[in-house]
Amino acid sequence: MTATTGGIEKAASVLRAGGLVALPTETVYGLGANAEDPAAVARIFQVKGRPPSHPLIVHIAGAEQLDDWVEKVPAAARLLAERFWPGPLTLILRRGRRVPLEATGGLETVAVRVPDHPVALALLAAFGGGVTAPSANRFGSVSPTTADHVRAELGDGVDFVLDGGACRVGVESTIVDATSEIPAILRPGGVTREDLEAVLGRPIVVPSASPVRVPGEHPSHYAPRARVVLVEPDKVVAEAELAQELGHQVGVFLPPSLADAPVKAHAVVALPASMAAYAHGLYGFLRELDERECDLVVASLPVEEGLGLAIANRLRRAAGPRLSA
Repeated sequence: MTATTGGIEKAASVLRAGGLVALPTETVYGLGANAEDPAAVARIFQVKGRPPSHPLIVHIAGAEQLDDWVEKVPAAARLLAERFWPGPLTLILRRGRRVPLEATGGLETVAVRVPDHPVALALLAAFGGGVTAPSANRFGSVSPTTADHVRAELGDGVDFVLDGGACRVGVESTIVDATSEIPAILRPGGVTREDLEAVLGRPIVVPSASPVRVPGEHPSHYAPRARVVLVEPDKVVAEAELAQELGHQVGVFLPPSLADAPVKAHAVVALPASMAAYAHGLYGFLRELDERECDLVVASLPVEEGLGLAIANRLRRAAGPRLSA
Protein backbone atom coordinates (compact mmCIF):
# COMPACT_ATOMS: atom_id res chain seq x y z
CA MET A 1 0.00 0.00 0.00
CA THR A 2 1.23 3.53 -0.77
CA ALA A 3 2.25 5.40 2.36
CA THR A 4 -0.83 7.55 2.97
CA THR A 5 -1.90 8.69 6.44
CA GLY A 6 -4.31 5.77 6.50
CA GLY A 7 -1.54 3.40 5.49
CA ILE A 8 0.71 4.66 8.27
CA GLU A 9 -2.04 4.21 10.86
CA LYS A 10 -2.72 0.70 9.53
CA ALA A 11 0.99 -0.15 9.77
CA ALA A 12 1.11 1.11 13.36
CA SER A 13 -1.89 -1.09 14.21
CA VAL A 14 -0.17 -4.12 12.68
CA LEU A 15 2.92 -3.46 14.80
CA ARG A 16 0.84 -3.13 17.97
CA ALA A 17 -0.82 -6.47 17.18
CA GLY A 18 2.55 -8.23 16.90
CA GLY A 19 2.69 -8.21 13.10
CA LEU A 20 5.48 -7.45 10.66
CA VAL A 21 5.58 -4.28 8.54
CA ALA A 22 7.95 -3.56 5.66
CA LEU A 23 8.87 0.11 5.87
CA PRO A 24 11.00 2.42 3.74
CA THR A 25 14.08 4.14 5.10
CA GLU A 26 16.64 6.31 3.36
CA THR A 27 18.99 3.29 3.16
CA VAL A 28 16.97 0.15 2.33
CA TYR A 29 13.53 -1.23 3.17
CA GLY A 30 13.30 -2.75 6.65
CA LEU A 31 11.24 -5.63 8.03
CA GLY A 32 9.81 -4.06 11.17
CA ALA A 33 8.42 -5.42 14.42
CA ASN A 34 7.62 -3.97 17.84
CA ALA A 35 11.06 -3.84 19.47
CA GLU A 36 9.56 -4.67 22.88
CA ASP A 37 7.65 -7.76 21.72
CA PRO A 38 9.93 -10.84 21.82
CA ALA A 39 7.45 -12.97 19.86
CA ALA A 40 7.19 -10.39 17.07
CA VAL A 41 10.96 -10.00 16.98
CA ALA A 42 11.30 -13.79 16.71
CA ARG A 43 9.04 -13.72 13.62
CA ILE A 44 11.56 -11.47 11.86
CA PHE A 45 14.22 -14.17 12.18
CA GLN A 46 11.77 -16.82 10.99
CA VAL A 47 10.60 -14.89 7.91
CA LYS A 48 14.11 -13.84 6.89
CA GLY A 49 15.74 -17.20 7.68
CA ARG A 50 18.16 -15.20 9.82
CA PRO A 51 20.18 -16.85 12.60
CA PRO A 52 18.85 -15.65 15.98
CA SER A 53 22.38 -14.78 17.09
CA HIS A 54 22.50 -11.91 14.58
CA PRO A 55 21.46 -8.64 16.29
CA LEU A 56 18.85 -6.27 14.89
CA ILE A 57 18.74 -2.46 14.72
CA VAL A 58 16.17 -0.67 16.87
CA HIS A 59 14.74 2.35 15.02
CA ILE A 60 13.51 5.25 17.16
CA ALA A 61 11.80 8.54 16.31
CA GLY A 62 14.46 11.00 17.51
CA ALA A 63 17.76 11.47 19.31
CA GLU A 64 15.88 12.72 22.36
CA GLN A 65 14.59 9.13 22.86
CA LEU A 66 18.03 7.55 22.96
CA ASP A 67 18.22 7.43 26.77
CA ASP A 68 14.95 5.47 26.84
CA TRP A 69 16.58 2.56 25.02
CA VAL A 70 20.21 2.41 26.19
CA GLU A 71 21.93 2.31 29.54
CA LYS A 72 24.67 4.89 29.03
CA VAL A 73 25.49 7.42 26.30
CA PRO A 74 29.16 8.49 26.14
CA ALA A 75 29.81 12.08 25.06
CA ALA A 76 31.13 11.02 21.63
CA ALA A 77 27.96 9.01 20.98
CA ARG A 78 25.79 11.96 21.99
CA LEU A 79 27.71 14.21 19.61
CA LEU A 80 27.31 11.78 16.69
CA ALA A 81 23.58 11.36 17.36
CA GLU A 82 23.02 15.10 17.48
CA ARG A 83 24.94 15.62 14.23
CA PHE A 84 23.80 12.68 12.09
CA TRP A 85 20.28 11.79 13.26
CA PRO A 86 17.98 11.45 11.48
CA GLY A 87 20.35 9.72 9.07
CA PRO A 88 22.14 6.53 8.00
CA LEU A 89 24.16 6.10 11.21
CA THR A 90 23.67 3.28 13.73
CA LEU A 91 25.21 3.49 17.18
CA ILE A 92 26.14 0.44 19.25
CA LEU A 93 25.52 1.19 22.94
CA ARG A 94 24.78 -0.67 26.17
CA ARG A 95 21.33 -2.26 26.11
CA GLY A 96 18.59 -0.64 28.17
CA ARG A 97 15.87 -2.62 29.96
CA ARG A 98 13.28 -1.93 27.26
CA VAL A 99 15.24 -3.94 24.70
CA PRO A 100 14.71 -7.73 24.85
CA LEU A 101 17.70 -9.99 24.31
CA GLU A 102 15.87 -11.46 21.30
CA ALA A 103 16.54 -8.16 19.48
CA THR A 104 20.24 -8.08 20.33
CA GLY A 105 21.20 -11.65 19.49
CA GLY A 106 21.77 -12.24 23.19
CA LEU A 107 24.25 -9.37 23.50
CA GLU A 108 24.26 -6.72 26.22
CA THR A 109 24.68 -4.07 23.53
CA VAL A 110 22.02 -2.74 21.17
CA ALA A 111 22.17 -1.10 17.74
CA VAL A 112 20.04 2.08 17.54
CA ARG A 113 19.33 4.65 14.85
CA VAL A 114 16.87 7.33 13.70
CA PRO A 115 15.96 6.84 10.00
CA ASP A 116 15.89 9.86 7.68
CA HIS A 117 12.72 9.07 5.78
CA PRO A 118 9.39 10.89 6.26
CA VAL A 119 7.35 7.68 6.08
CA ALA A 120 9.52 5.83 8.59
CA LEU A 121 9.45 8.80 10.97
CA ALA A 122 5.68 9.14 10.62
CA LEU A 123 5.25 5.44 11.38
CA LEU A 124 7.51 5.65 14.44
CA ALA A 125 5.55 8.65 15.70
CA ALA A 126 2.19 6.94 15.12
CA PHE A 127 3.36 3.70 16.69
CA GLY A 128 4.89 5.45 19.69
CA GLY A 129 7.70 2.96 20.30
CA GLY A 130 10.84 1.42 18.88
CA VAL A 131 10.84 -0.78 15.78
CA THR A 132 13.41 -3.49 15.11
CA ALA A 133 13.97 -3.57 11.37
CA PRO A 134 16.68 -5.47 9.51
CA SER A 135 16.58 -5.36 5.71
CA ALA A 136 13.35 -6.84 4.32
CA ASN A 137 14.87 -9.72 2.37
CA ARG A 138 16.00 -13.31 2.84
CA PHE A 139 19.10 -13.55 5.00
CA GLY A 140 22.28 -13.07 2.99
CA SER A 141 20.62 -11.92 -0.22
CA VAL A 142 20.50 -8.53 -1.93
CA SER A 143 18.84 -5.84 0.19
CA PRO A 144 15.58 -4.31 -1.12
CA THR A 145 15.43 -0.66 -2.16
CA THR A 146 11.82 -0.63 -3.42
CA ALA A 147 8.54 -2.01 -2.10
CA ASP A 148 8.34 -4.30 -5.14
CA HIS A 149 11.64 -5.91 -4.13
CA VAL A 150 10.12 -6.70 -0.73
CA ARG A 151 6.95 -8.18 -2.17
CA ALA A 152 8.87 -10.29 -4.69
CA GLU A 153 11.16 -11.77 -2.05
CA LEU A 154 9.10 -12.11 1.13
CA GLY A 155 5.54 -12.26 -0.22
CA ASP A 156 2.99 -13.24 2.42
CA GLY A 157 5.68 -13.34 5.11
CA VAL A 158 5.05 -9.60 5.55
CA ASP A 159 1.74 -8.56 7.08
CA PHE A 160 1.80 -5.04 5.61
CA VAL A 161 4.03 -3.16 3.15
CA LEU A 162 4.37 0.64 3.29
CA ASP A 163 5.46 1.92 -0.10
CA GLY A 164 7.62 5.01 0.31
CA GLY A 165 9.24 4.92 -3.12
CA ALA A 166 12.85 4.07 -3.94
CA CYS A 167 15.37 4.44 -1.13
CA ARG A 168 17.56 7.52 -1.48
CA VAL A 169 20.93 6.25 -0.18
CA GLY A 170 20.74 2.64 -1.33
CA VAL A 171 23.22 1.01 1.06
CA GLU A 172 22.73 0.31 4.74
CA SER A 173 23.67 2.59 7.62
CA THR A 174 27.16 2.99 8.99
CA ILE A 175 27.48 1.08 12.26
CA VAL A 176 29.69 2.67 14.91
CA ASP A 177 30.71 1.06 18.19
CA ALA A 178 30.02 3.95 20.54
CA THR A 179 30.25 2.09 23.85
CA SER A 180 33.42 4.02 24.73
CA GLU A 181 34.81 7.51 24.10
CA ILE A 182 36.86 6.14 21.16
CA PRO A 183 34.32 5.06 18.53
CA ALA A 184 35.11 2.59 15.74
CA ILE A 185 33.32 1.84 12.46
CA LEU A 186 32.08 -1.76 12.49
CA ARG A 187 30.26 -1.51 9.14
CA PRO A 188 30.78 1.30 6.63
CA GLY A 189 27.62 2.76 5.18
CA GLY A 190 25.70 5.90 4.33
CA VAL A 191 27.64 8.20 6.67
CA THR A 192 31.26 8.29 5.53
CA ARG A 193 34.36 7.83 7.67
CA GLU A 194 35.46 11.30 6.60
CA ASP A 195 32.20 12.83 7.87
CA LEU A 196 32.55 11.06 11.22
CA GLU A 197 36.17 12.16 11.61
CA ALA A 198 35.26 15.76 10.86
CA VAL A 199 32.73 15.78 13.70
CA LEU A 200 34.87 13.88 16.20
CA GLY A 201 38.03 15.80 15.35
CA ARG A 202 40.18 12.67 15.24
CA PRO A 203 40.79 9.60 13.06
CA ILE A 204 38.32 6.73 13.41
CA VAL A 205 39.38 3.14 12.89
CA VAL A 206 37.71 0.60 10.62
CA PRO A 207 38.69 -2.86 11.96
CA SER A 208 39.15 -5.56 9.32
CA ALA A 209 36.85 -7.74 11.42
CA SER A 210 34.20 -6.55 13.85
CA PRO A 211 35.07 -7.35 17.49
CA VAL A 212 31.34 -7.76 18.23
CA ARG A 213 28.45 -9.21 16.25
CA VAL A 214 26.69 -6.53 14.21
CA PRO A 215 24.06 -6.59 11.45
CA GLY A 216 25.21 -7.34 7.91
CA GLU A 217 28.69 -8.63 8.68
CA HIS A 218 28.37 -12.31 7.78
CA PRO A 219 31.19 -13.31 5.34
CA SER A 220 28.53 -13.82 2.65
CA HIS A 221 25.92 -11.08 2.53
CA TYR A 222 24.18 -8.76 0.06
CA ALA A 223 24.63 -11.55 -2.52
CA PRO A 224 22.69 -12.06 -5.77
CA ARG A 225 21.95 -15.55 -7.06
CA ALA A 226 24.83 -15.13 -9.52
CA ARG A 227 28.35 -15.72 -8.25
CA VAL A 228 30.33 -12.48 -7.90
CA VAL A 229 34.00 -12.34 -8.92
CA LEU A 230 36.17 -9.31 -8.08
CA VAL A 231 39.17 -8.37 -10.21
CA GLU A 232 41.31 -5.29 -10.80
CA PRO A 233 39.50 -2.60 -12.82
CA ASP A 234 41.74 -3.03 -15.88
CA LYS A 235 41.02 -6.79 -15.96
CA VAL A 236 37.21 -6.60 -15.86
CA VAL A 237 36.70 -6.90 -19.63
CA ALA A 238 39.21 -9.72 -20.14
CA GLU A 239 37.85 -11.71 -17.18
CA ALA A 240 34.26 -11.28 -18.35
CA GLU A 241 34.99 -12.30 -21.93
CA LEU A 242 36.96 -15.36 -20.82
CA ALA A 243 34.11 -16.50 -18.56
CA GLN A 244 31.61 -15.91 -21.36
CA GLU A 245 33.73 -18.05 -23.71
CA LEU A 246 33.74 -20.80 -21.06
CA GLY A 247 29.96 -20.94 -21.18
CA HIS A 248 28.88 -18.60 -18.39
CA GLN A 249 26.06 -16.08 -18.67
CA VAL A 250 28.21 -13.15 -17.57
CA GLY A 251 27.09 -9.85 -16.15
CA VAL A 252 29.67 -7.05 -16.02
CA PHE A 253 29.98 -4.02 -13.77
CA LEU A 254 31.84 -1.78 -16.20
CA PRO A 255 33.86 0.92 -14.38
CA PRO A 256 33.59 4.52 -15.62
CA SER A 257 37.24 4.33 -16.77
CA LEU A 258 36.17 1.66 -19.27
CA ALA A 259 32.88 3.27 -20.29
CA ASP A 260 33.69 3.14 -24.02
CA ALA A 261 35.29 -0.31 -23.99
CA PRO A 262 33.49 -2.98 -26.04
CA VAL A 263 32.80 -6.12 -24.02
CA LYS A 264 31.36 -9.45 -25.10
CA ALA A 265 29.09 -10.48 -22.24
CA HIS A 266 25.49 -11.46 -21.58
CA ALA A 267 24.68 -8.19 -19.77
CA VAL A 268 26.60 -4.99 -19.05
CA VAL A 269 25.95 -2.40 -16.32
CA ALA A 270 27.77 0.87 -17.03
CA LEU A 271 28.59 2.20 -13.56
CA PRO A 272 28.08 5.89 -12.75
CA ALA A 273 31.13 7.98 -11.91
CA SER A 274 29.42 9.40 -8.80
CA MET A 275 29.83 7.21 -5.70
CA ALA A 276 26.47 8.45 -4.41
CA ALA A 277 24.79 7.31 -7.64
CA TYR A 278 26.66 3.99 -7.49
CA ALA A 279 25.56 3.37 -3.89
CA HIS A 280 21.97 4.33 -4.77
CA GLY A 281 21.92 1.86 -7.66
CA LEU A 282 24.13 -0.97 -6.36
CA TYR A 283 21.46 -3.41 -5.19
CA GLY A 284 19.26 -2.63 -8.17
CA PHE A 285 22.16 -3.42 -10.50
CA LEU A 286 22.69 -6.80 -8.81
CA ARG A 287 18.99 -7.61 -8.99
CA GLU A 288 18.92 -6.62 -12.66
CA LEU A 289 21.67 -9.10 -13.50
CA ASP A 290 19.80 -11.84 -11.64
CA GLU A 291 16.64 -10.99 -13.58
CA ARG A 292 18.65 -11.26 -16.81
CA GLU A 293 19.67 -14.78 -15.72
CA CYS A 294 23.37 -14.14 -15.32
CA ASP A 295 25.20 -16.87 -13.40
CA LEU A 296 28.41 -14.86 -12.93
CA VAL A 297 29.04 -11.18 -12.20
CA VAL A 298 32.46 -9.67 -12.83
CA ALA A 299 33.18 -6.46 -10.93
CA SER A 300 36.00 -4.43 -9.39
CA LEU A 301 36.25 -2.49 -6.16
CA PRO A 302 35.99 1.31 -6.19
CA VAL A 303 38.50 3.53 -4.42
CA GLU A 304 37.71 3.09 -0.73
CA GLU A 305 37.07 6.71 0.10
CA GLY A 306 33.74 8.32 0.98
CA LEU A 307 30.85 6.07 -0.03
CA GLY A 308 33.34 3.93 -1.96
CA LEU A 309 34.27 2.30 1.37
CA ALA A 310 30.68 1.10 1.88
CA ILE A 311 30.32 -0.07 -1.73
CA ALA A 312 33.57 -2.05 -1.52
CA ASN A 313 32.36 -3.65 1.72
CA ARG A 314 29.11 -4.78 0.09
CA LEU A 315 30.86 -6.13 -3.00
CA ARG A 316 33.37 -8.11 -0.94
CA ARG A 317 30.56 -9.75 1.00
CA ALA A 318 28.54 -10.38 -2.16
CA ALA A 319 31.62 -12.21 -3.45
CA GLY A 320 32.22 -14.10 -0.18
CA PRO A 321 31.79 -17.82 0.48
CA ARG A 322 28.12 -18.66 0.07
CA LEU A 323 25.92 -19.70 2.96
CA SER A 324 25.31 -23.43 3.11
CA ALA A 325 21.77 -24.51 2.41
